[in-house]
Amino acid sequence: MRPDVRLFTDAGLLKHTTALHSVYVDAFCAPPWHEDEAKAIEFVGRLAWDVRRPGFTAALALAGSDVVGFATAWTTRAPFPTDRCYPQAAAGLGSERAVRWLCGAREVDELAVRPAARGTGLSAALLQAVTAGAPQGRAWLLTSVQAPRAVAFYRRQGWTQATHPSPEGGGIAVFLGPHHPARSAVAQPL
Repeated sequence: MRPDVRLFTDAGLLKHTTALHSVYVDAFCAPPWHEDEAKAIEFVGRLAWDVRRPGFTAALALAGSDVVGFATAWTTRAPFPTDRCYPQAAAGLGSERAVRWLCGAREVDELAVRPAARGTGLSAALLQAVTAGAPQGRAWLLTSVQAPRAVAFYRRQGWTQATHPSPEGGGIAVFLGPHHPARSAVAQPL
């Protein structure tokens, strides 16, 4: 049975924080991500703020009452942010393109599924759910090129790698969604 994907656009998502924490640990506290429990706790702590972001959208994959995957996204604000990994995106794209291509676009923040759900199409369904309403098709995300399965997944979904990792970025690259109008301006091949 394929899990049911439910959308959230508000704090109703917070009822599922324990399950989201568990999925995050399953997805990211193993190779190639190697995150620790502190990162999982930090993610859950950010959710109370994230649900208030403009354009917030989350998708939960439910197998019965069990959460087996999730994705979160929102609208990237202007001016282009300077916290978290945003400086790496700006370094790779250049400040002008970062603003023009990413501000006002749907930013996919997290996409995670339990290991048992990998290879089932669930990740694609979650990604599609949170980007379906992207303004003018403008969706983007950051991922690590040190996670080749993630990079290959996004490429299979029609996403375009728009940057090489910057030296200080630790292997972080910007991907533009399949309907992002700036895809044609990306130098190929990357």
